Amino acid sequence: MASAPVTTSPSTEIACQSCGAVLTVDASVRSTTCPYCASPSIIRRPPTPNRPSPTFLVGFVVNHEQATQAVRNWMSKSHAFARSDFKAAVPELTHGIYLPAYLYGAVARANYSASIGENYTETETYTTTDSQGKSVRRTRTVTKTEWRPLSGQFQCYVVDVIVTASGGVSNQALEAIEPFDLRSLRAYSDSFVAGWLAEEPTRSQAECFRFAHDETIAMVERRLKSFMPGDSHRGLQFHANLDNEVIDLVLLPVWSYAVRYAEDQPPVQILVNGQTGRVGGKVPVSTTKIVFAVLSVLALVLIVAILLSVAS
Repeated sequence: MASAPVTTSPSTEIACQSCGAVLTVDASVRSTTCPYCASPSIIRRPPTPNRPSPTFLVGFVVNHEQATQAVRNWMSKSHAFARSDFKAAVPELTHGIYLPAYLYGAVARANYSASIGENYTETETYTTTDSQGKSVRRTRTVTKTEWRPLSGQFQCYVVDVIVTASGGVSNQALEAIEPFDLRSLRAYSDSFVAGWLAEEPTRSQAECFRFAHDETIAMVERRLKSFMPGDSHRGLQFHANLDNEVIDLVLLPVWSYAVRYAEDQPPVQILVNGQTGRVGGKVPVSTTKIVFAVLSVLALVLIVAILLSVAS
């Protein structure tokens, strides 16, 4: 069914273009579906510097059933310290959503300095005591490191840095379900989000720009470390400048689930990458299992110590 674009102010009331029902819409959403006639509508709000219109979109590939099965598999295979009631809980679908994020790119230029280590081997002679208590001279090969200073300039392109623009999904939570295959990136069109829940950005563009900038500097540092020659390095220092920066609003496909595993605990948010099916979320741990594991290790260490003392 074709979407019915609705031009509106920041007001949360819109009229369905199919049946005329007046709907109350949360200011943080970009699309809705009429509960009376199931007609999708796009809520168009004037763009602002901190709430621009989307530039790109990545479409859904994983459907509801596939996402739910992926969550169940992920929960059942959680690590050994996960709570048993969490592993057995039933995931509840909150919604499939087009999540707002910013796509950042830049050219990074860095001046750096470090000490570069080159390994070499030497044969040395040493004195030790043999099994009969006599002093003997022996030789061994040892590895030593020669350190030399190195400085220079490093330049690279940084592309496809993604930071969340949603107040409900942290950067860490979004990173847990990355990467998205950005080769499937499409120019945004209202028709793509019709019938889906599409969230408006609730983090300012300036805030997201700072997130992306900090993440890019960290990425430059990782690239510099892998760029260093020699066998090892130490004392790496650098100063990076980012030029030709671009940042665009993109909508990413995400399935969101809530897992209620205990009455006295808040539900756990689990996200599924709607393109790849990758699952991410924070697994609640069982303190009982951790304590039991620690006591088991301590008991094993004590048994080994007793056996060694008896043997000696």
